[in-house]
Amino acid sequence: MKAFLILEDGTTFTGTSIGSTREIISEIVFNTSMTGYLEVLTDPSYAGQAVTMTYPLIGNYGVCYKDMESLKAWPDGYIVRELSRMSSNFRDEAPIQKFLIDNDIPGISGVDTRALTKILREKGTMNGMITTTEYSDLSEILPKIKAYSVQGVVKKVSCKEKYTLEGSGPKVALMDFGAKKNIARSLNERGCQVTVYPALTSAEEILASNPDGIMLSNGPGDPKECVEIIEEIKKLYASNVPIFAICLGHQLMALATGADTHKLKYGHRGANHPVKDLETGKVYISSQNHGYVVDETTLDSKVAKPAFENVNDKTNEGLAYVGKNIFTVQFHPEACAGPQDTAYLFDRFLRMMKEA
Repeated sequence: MKAFLILEDGTTFTGTSIGSTREIISEIVFNTSMTGYLEVLTDPSYAGQAVTMTYPLIGNYGVCYKDMESLKAWPDGYIVRELSRMSSNFRDEAPIQKFLIDNDIPGISGVDTRALTKILREKGTMNGMITTTEYSDLSEILPKIKAYSVQGVVKKVSCKEKYTLEGSGPKVALMDFGAKKNIARSLNERGCQVTVYPALTSAEEILASNPDGIMLSNGPGDPKECVEIIEEIKKLYASNVPIFAICLGHQLMALATGADTHKLKYGHRGANHPVKDLETGKVYISSQNHGYVVDETTLDSKVAKPAFENVNDKTNEGLAYVGKNIFTVQFHPEACAGPQDTAYLFDRFLRMMKEA
């Protein structure tokens, strides 16, 4: 069946429908990872977006459900150059086409994803529609496409009730703003008892559980939309409990302490982004998925200082908070699938908790 990707500027790509055939309007973004398509599809940070995979062949090793980063898929849509007709891997449990259908994700294959990515890089991230309807007149639908915005996604992806991964080590309270499974797993594997809390849990409830540390997770959307959550993070900041934050959590902590954030032209999404540790000068390869960054020019030097920098565009990738047991990063040290270069940050967090 024919399918169409229509961008808000009227650019139209024709391809083949994959997955669900329902029509969607979403924010179109691209991911540069060569592997890890299942992890991308189950990353809650993609809620409200349709993902373009720049690698030309997707699905060649099938689907292994144990690799899912959450219980379901979150992107609104999926865009690929070629969807593999056959999968070959000893862990393969199902073809990706079945996964897309089961999760009601509409997609399109046969698209020149290189050309699409160039458009998004040159013009910036824009909205688009994936549809199986061939519109002869775009004048009616383009205003609808342009009007779309990503809203309310943190509440949508967060867990509804708290739950605990038992461990004999430090007690960690993990705030779930759209947390990938591997964050809790990375802490639990290091012996931590991890209690995962819904995004709108009050700071009072978190602190009443007497955690040894607090983890602020990744998540989707514009951080400035999370007004209620930012107010609770201000209270967590005022406590003496060690805090480690990733991605959206990093941005929310910055906003809670007076800094500002802004949207990038086309974001950082993929498993091959270099970041520099400004203290040691070492460069690490990181996995990233974000469209917003902390504006370093708005930082109060008495509150926080830059700790990591993106090697490609010099944007902020992490902060160290002055006089506090708090550090935050924009990238994903729990990356799976992806580089494990920065997994040592979990060990730093454990040392911080034990010293505190």
